[in-house]
Amino acid sequence: MKFTDGQWMLQPGVAAHYAAEAYAVEAHSDRLVVLATTRPIKHRGDTLQGPTLTVTLTSPLPGVIRVSVEHYTASSAPRLHVPMVGATQPAVQVAETDTHATLTSGPISVEVKKGEGWSLVFREGGRVLTKSDWRSLGYVQWAGKGNHMHEQLTLAVGENVYGLGERFTPWVKNGQVVENTNKDGGTACEQAYKNVPFYLTNRGYGVLVDEAGPVSFEVGSEKVARVQFSREGESLAYCVIAGPSPKDVVSRLTALTGRAPLPPAWSFGLWMTTSFTTKYDEATATHFIDEMARRELPLSVFHFDCFWMREFQWCDFEWDRRGFPEPEAMLKRLHGKGLKISLWINPYVAQKSPLFAEGVKHGYFIKRDNGLTFQTDQWQPGMAIVDFTNPAAKAWYQGHLRRLLATGADCFKTDFGERIPSEGVVYHDGSDPVEMHNLYALKYNEAVFELLQEVQGKEAIVFARSTYASGQRFPVHWGGDCWSTFESMAESLRGGLSLTSCGFAFWSHDIGGFEGNPPPAVYKRWIQFGLMSSHSRLHGSSSYRVPWLVDEESCDVLRLFTRLKHQLMPYLYAKAHEATQTGVPMMRAMLMEHPRDPACAPLDRQYQLGEALLVAPIFTEDGEVDFYLPEGTWTHLLNGEKKQGGRWHREVHGFLSMPLYAAPGSVIPWGAEAERPDYDYTRGTVLRVFELADGASAAFTVVGVDGQVAVRGAVKREGSRYTAQVSEGALRDWALEVDGRRSPVQAEGGALSWQAD
Repeated sequence: MKFTDGQWMLQPGVAAHYAAEAYAVEAHSDRLVVLATTRPIKHRGDTLQGPTLTVTLTSPLPGVIRVSVEHYTASSAPRLHVPMVGATQPAVQVAETDTHATLTSGPISVEVKKGEGWSLVFREGGRVLTKSDWRSLGYVQWAGKGNHMHEQLTLAVGENVYGLGERFTPWVKNGQVVENTNKDGGTACEQAYKNVPFYLTNRGYGVLVDEAGPVSFEVGSEKVARVQFSREGESLAYCVIAGPSPKDVVSRLTALTGRAPLPPAWSFGLWMTTSFTTKYDEATATHFIDEMARRELPLSVFHFDCFWMREFQWCDFEWDRRGFPEPEAMLKRLHGKGLKISLWINPYVAQKSPLFAEGVKHGYFIKRDNGLTFQTDQWQPGMAIVDFTNPAAKAWYQGHLRRLLATGADCFKTDFGERIPSEGVVYHDGSDPVEMHNLYALKYNEAVFELLQEVQGKEAIVFARSTYASGQRFPVHWGGDCWSTFESMAESLRGGLSLTSCGFAFWSHDIGGFEGNPPPAVYKRWIQFGLMSSHSRLHGSSSYRVPWLVDEESCDVLRLFTRLKHQLMPYLYAKAHEATQTGVPMMRAMLMEHPRDPACAPLDRQYQLGEALLVAPIFTEDGEVDFYLPEGTWTHLLNGEKKQGGRWHREVHGFLSMPLYAAPGSVIPWGAEAERPDYDYTRGTVLRVFELADGASAAFTVVGVDGQVAVRGAVKREGSRYTAQVSEGALRDWALEVDGRRSPVQAEGGALSWQAD
């Protein structure tokens, strides 16, 4: 939201009051409280009338400074904020001189200048991260549009801004206006299913705006050297998060807002669905599953989309017996084929659902101001929305899911949760509907995930579309409604990079695109991209996504890349486990992995899966792709070709290949099983070593399907001799591989030494 008209003018009807002076500073053991006046105080007469702003500086976690700004402190109801499940009360250092006061938390400090000339300076050590200075902090009264609070934090020359949730617009957010309001808008516009009021910059710090309700960001778009964020109301809060690296920032962010639990190993395999509006029943599903097996296409999860229930009745949590006459027996047969089962749900109950009257009677739905049930025809005719702030409604909803789990479901696709009214409604707990609009998705997914954890334990997983800040606690998330085009495939990747840069460890997307019918080239290239993501799902809208309906080569591509992912599972599952411990996501923007390489700062058509694998999806029909390799010698994972980094490369790939490069100095544990993702990663493992410098060593970790670290070790090179030493756990029937040459298999033992020439 822009309040100014260029450099010198204000928008018509705007009266702006900017922090001009830190008139008084109160230093406490755990905070600084600043009385900021909006004009210089020259004499007593200047103290009459306002407004003034109360600025409170605290720390919720070492390395994080929280800034709370208030105009009126008692005229509004208590506000909702971003859930900060990891917040503590860390020891801070408060210092004060005649001219300045400083609060320090771990490596970060904030300094407020006393007297005339407003200035907050955030530093990490001796390095200035960002500042709030002249006309940065403001209280705005806008005739007919309410009162607003805004802050503007400076951007340095060459500083890029990233994140702000799953955004499909350009990866570098400079120049964009971003509205932090969840909407069901698809991937082809500026709207987002998953808003996160957090941005990361290439200068190694982040900013989390601690607000639940709508926040408007002007990223170098109102003032080109500043990021402005504003909200309607009498207050504003934000946190500045120290680095120094992007990984450090994201690690602190997730320590504050929560980290993802580890999804089950089977969830990393291939998911296939019925698609959305296609015609399907038990025979259709069985045919697809059997045909996948006949063609030797590994499949881990089968998902039944909306029409497993009868039309007009979503959700009633009852199988449509016209197409699925014996659902429990069917699911038992599918489990017998080694599959897990996913069912589609949403948080709405249609008027025709048998559950609607029950929900109305007991007050389980969001209500209008007049106390009657809120209803809408957007999506299911006459539908109501479950009120998850009501403990009884939450338990009622969970009870129906519990029944489905007992009869054979393994997980749920938690769809929707964005079209939530922001006005004219009342929640059971009295929450402000404006602020609940974004938080609703969290409440919804939390209710489902909480039940899954209770019933399934460590097997709990959802496939969620909407969320908000801290939603990484309820994995996994997918990118929503994309089109079957290369352009939409690229925008999906931008959305994934933006979301994972906000601390979301796991992310997926609809292989082949959701809307439309993918041309063969799009489908096959999207298969490659999809299987080189943390989670991989074939899903469409009005057409099936089974490969043989595209062409026969699609089956070959799907088979190869599914098997490739399975063999990478000892490496990938260790990276997944690492993400749960550190908050650093599996899919990493090049900036996150290589923050000191300026060439990586704008890259949004390639990424890394962990530190050892670089992936460059192909977005062209002829297979031509440009990609950048950072410094060092990189090795193609599939053909062993070596390329020098620090430069761009152009290649042409057939559909059975793509740029997939192993980083220099890395060890990738390579699994023995190609037909399924969940197996014993410690047996038959090959430690593939890539461009390890003479005298150097590289660590490796293997995590078992139980989610526990099974093996830790390192490989060291001395000339042409490579020695692997297991320091924890044990590998069996294992070997080393260097440049395509493999050592003899060692049955057991904690060390393997091999001359590789």
